[in-house]
Amino acid sequence: MPREAGRVLLVGAGPGAADLLTVRALRAVETAQALLYDALVCDEVVALAPRACLKIRAGKRSGKASMAQAEINQLMLTLARRGLRVVRLKGGDSSVFGRSGEEAAFLRERGVAVEVVPGITAASAAAAEFGFPLTHRGGAARVVLATARRDGGGFAGAELEALADPATTAVLYMGREVAAAASASLIRAGRSPATPVLVVENAGRPGARAVRTTLDALAPAAGDRDGPTLIVIGEVAALAKSPALVDLRPFEEGVAIAQLAV
Repeated sequence: MPREAGRVLLVGAGPGAADLLTVRALRAVETAQALLYDALVCDEVVALAPRACLKIRAGKRSGKASMAQAEINQLMLTLARRGLRVVRLKGGDSSVFGRSGEEAAFLRERGVAVEVVPGITAASAAAAEFGFPLTHRGGAARVVLATARRDGGGFAGAELEALADPATTAVLYMGREVAAAASASLIRAGRSPATPVLVVENAGRPGARAVRTTLDALAPAAGDRDGPTLIVIGEVAALAKSPALVDLRPFEEGVAIAQLAV
């Protein structure tokens, strides 16, 4: 009798803390038979999986050694074909620069059932933790989640020029190493050099901190970060408040609110 095929759940673990998991994500981890987790998933979340669960660290940390995507795809396929309930656990939301589309397509093309479980993305965690909105009536009409990096590590300068509109909150994922180029590209496209910027490290995780500066001074503010870093560009960054916030170029709250025209 043929073995019943397993299934793969692509699960967002949220920004770090276990209590930011969704209920559905928690249930997925607690019932996993095989858990493939990324480097940004904390030990506290991994420990929620059953003791008998096969746990495999799949890496995927920028600039550091990690399991190749093709290897991850094949491993998920092999485990699912053995009849296991496989959970692919990623930091944040797996649909935001998490390659969930590639992984789902690979598995479905080979007859494996896939379910996607959303998670809290780092931009939302940063906004909540440091007390600023991603959109704001009268001044920040839209938020764009972007990456400054192409496949292979190149700089996506042309794409970033679309974020020059001052009414856009631009959130750059994985932008630390190309901060200088991103700043120059946006200023060249017409974004004001004085635009407030927030560089957030370890959003939603222990030891989270943020540095506030301006677009023309982004590079040095981002350069000494070590943990996963998010760059928030826009007037909303001037509204951030937190004991873990360092102001390199302080902004007056009254001016920021006036600029956003509540």
